[in-house]
Amino acid sequence: MKKKAIILDDKAISRATTRIANEIIERNKGIKDLILVGVKTRGVPFAKRLAKKIEEIEGEEITVYDLDITLYRDDLSEISYFPVLNKQFSEDITGKIVVLVDDVIYTGRTVRAALNALINQGRPSKVQLAVLVDRGHRELPIRPDFVGKNVPTSRMEIVDVNFVETDGIDEVIIKEKR
Repeated sequence: MKKKAIILDDKAISRATTRIANEIIERNKGIKDLILVGVKTRGVPFAKRLAKKIEEIEGEEITVYDLDITLYRDDLSEISYFPVLNKQFSEDITGKIVVLVDDVIYTGRTVRAALNALINQGRPSKVQLAVLVDRGHRELPIRPDFVGKNVPTSRMEIVDVNFVETDGIDEVIIKEKR
């Protein structure tokens, strides 16, 4: 795949993270009963960054969990067991405000799978969606509540989010499919 353009560098990712953290706090009138749930793989470091920024702003720690949606996806032919939130998930999400966090939203199918996996853990009072990049092309009626950057793309392009924690560099690039 050929690198086409860098659409967010480390500073732009940091600014978007700060803005989204502030928007989450404002929309929810604080952080009472708020939990962040990062969709594996790259939603997890993004959720942790949002939590750190929220803690800097509010002076309180916020709970972050990982969500493995692999076997909730609709493109798998066999499901042998139901994955669960990470082992550290020690809190009932019933009645909580849950912010699902992912790196990119595209068709909406990952978010649908994440909602199914999340609902198996309890019944939140509200579920919101935060993404670093919204690239359009939705196949399901799903819209993020918090967006770092809207990036119009073609279906022949790939948006590749890289975080220091997983990739050694902070950047969002567009690649062309070959």
